[in-house]
Amino acid sequence: MPPAKLQVVPLGGLGEFGMNCMALRSGDDIIVIDAGLMFPEAELLGVDIVVPDITYLLENRAQVRAIVLTHGHEDHIGGLPWILSEINVPVYGTEFTLAYVEDKLEEHGLLDDSDLREIRPGERFTIGVFTVDPIQVTHSLVDCVALAIHTPVGVVIHTGDFKVDPTPTDNRLFDLHAFANYGKAGVLALFQDSTNVERKGYTPSERAVWRKFDEVFARTRQRLFISCFSSSIHRIKLAIELAYDHGRKVALVGRSMADSAEIAADLGYIEIPDGLLIHPGEIRNFPPEKVCVMISGTQGEPMSALSRAAVDNHKHAKIEAGDTVVLSSRIIPGNEKAIYRMIDHLFRREAHVIYEDGSSSPVHVSGHASQEELKLIINLVKPRFFIPVHGEYRQLKRHAELAGAMHGAVGQVVLIESGDVLEFDELGARKVARVPVGRVCIDSGSRTDVVEDLVIRDRRHLSEDGIVLPIIAINKLTGRVESVPEIVTRGFAAGENGFLDHARQIVLGTLEVSSDEEKADYGVIKEKIRQDLKRFIVKNTARRPLIMPVILEI
Repeated sequence: MPPAKLQVVPLGGLGEFGMNCMALRSGDDIIVIDAGLMFPEAELLGVDIVVPDITYLLENRAQVRAIVLTHGHEDHIGGLPWILSEINVPVYGTEFTLAYVEDKLEEHGLLDDSDLREIRPGERFTIGVFTVDPIQVTHSLVDCVALAIHTPVGVVIHTGDFKVDPTPTDNRLFDLHAFANYGKAGVLALFQDSTNVERKGYTPSERAVWRKFDEVFARTRQRLFISCFSSSIHRIKLAIELAYDHGRKVALVGRSMADSAEIAADLGYIEIPDGLLIHPGEIRNFPPEKVCVMISGTQGEPMSALSRAAVDNHKHAKIEAGDTVVLSSRIIPGNEKAIYRMIDHLFRREAHVIYEDGSSSPVHVSGHASQEELKLIINLVKPRFFIPVHGEYRQLKRHAELAGAMHGAVGQVVLIESGDVLEFDELGARKVARVPVGRVCIDSGSRTDVVEDLVIRDRRHLSEDGIVLPIIAINKLTGRVESVPEIVTRGFAAGENGFLDHARQIVLGTLEVSSDEEKADYGVIKEKIRQDLKRFIVKNTARRPLIMPVILEI
């Protein structure tokens, strides 16, 4: 394509939540902004994560110069291992973002071959025909940037995820001046985060949580458990500071929570006073009123630390009557059932549970801009073209309407979805084509086991390995197993040597070590049975049948 054109190709994140990934092409140079994943819906059985289809990048492999990251959330960096295993190009990101990326690539055995390059707000760098200027923004994570990209046809600004927080806990202020200066000089296009477009007003500052947290610390007479996203460094910092002020030791429970806190402390985002942190195994050594436990699992994931603690099945985190549990996060759509089921278990433990309730002193605030902040940035930038990104179609549409109503601030609003090719040149902007996009399902935690088509994959899976149905009759009132579990197989040769008898014993063993509450929580007990039976079958047959536990309610 001629160098005096710019093509913008979203490969994910427009028309869906997650999988944020966008390619910019001018001449023979392509750069990619973000490489995110999304977590699968419940019906995607056996699928661990979903990443964008990068057929477009593979077809233009020779032109792809780099991946530039706005921040370190999974929906912006989670797809990197799969993309880099296909196209190994330099990855640009801020210091904190690259710390998360290093852990992720090391886990997949890709770190040694990766080229990671640190960027800083205000320090421009060049990739091919593009010059990129990172702009400091505030979000629920630290060290986040928007990207002002100088192209042969003009400057385009990609906001990444942001909110305009005037009092961030790390004192790294949102750089409104940079947006205003670009607005004065002229901006071809603004690509803006649509996540909170349905919320009126302004998103509260991260410090708005302080008042409620301080009140909770002051009133709690026994152990205090706080659960938040492990990437919520602001929230972890706040909890650690208040724990110190109120004379409580802090235990970090859950690998992701401990890893994030360690990275944040190493990079200077959190200061942990000497002697404040204790090992989870030491929780019992201190009076209940002297302990604060930061614990992962705020979304009710079946085997997370908090979910296990809620059914009294965690080695160190024991929640007792009178303890306080704070869920300091939003409820991600689709997770409501699991979260409220976990909250029910916490109430059964006679714990005091505090979760998002819309009160004036919240335990959680969003990291995304609400309507007035979106308008503020649009007014500062005054783009010739406005393109909403990050969100489902209804949000993109409402964002387009919001910008379209700002006469004098926006030249033209263009609504595109993943796969649309938006071309800019001296004549304007238009949709000129579509490229292949879609979801690539990753199974069993292996970057090589890609589900290319879910229906074909399921048929192949069932034809090769079959299906195993463990059937368990459980008394709903008592949690007692009423009969010996039955194992039904289809398309799976169980073989001889008492294989099915052994499988029954595995299921019985799982049930025996599970509490009555776990057995009454069908989501938890099914997952435990599935995992234990899967390990047994893989070890003894090297096959991976579809395992679907069935609970008969007596």
